[in-house]
Amino acid sequence: MTNAEPSAPRTVVPIEPSLLIADAFDQAQVTELRHSVTSCARAAGLRGQRLDDFVLAVNELITNAVRHGGGRGSLRLWQRGERLVCEVADHGHGISARRLGDRSRPEPEIAGGWGLWLARQLSDTMEVQSGETGTVVRISAAVTAPTSSARPD
Repeated sequence: MTNAEPSAPRTVVPIEPSLLIADAFDQAQVTELRHSVTSCARAAGLRGQRLDDFVLAVNELITNAVRHGGGRGSLRLWQRGERLVCEVADHGHGISARRLGDRSRPEPEIAGGWGLWLARQLSDTMEVQSGETGTVVRISAAVTAPTSSARPD
């Protein structure tokens, strides 16, 4: 028997209440992952142009991870309330502060620099954390409640 007081029960709140995808990828998985994101985003309630925009934004992020982030990355997609959130992480050398701070549209004659700009334009929110050990980009989009396809009796 011990004189120690019993510890209070811990309450654990999950960070992603509804995790839809958690996957590592490289160039070979980009297309398959994009299709999975499309299916999950549609099931979560994104439709029409909102769905297309979100999937294109995610595609830009995973393509950037492959091209500039060490050839591979990881993706997590989850629903938090009425928002669909996607996080793409890579293990590259990071993005310069100057480039991160530049939110202007890239010049048409420049071959690179469009991925982050497009992702920012096509999503509701975008956060970027970047350093010498890699980059993490998180985007989100508001979802609508899925419509019922059931017909009244």
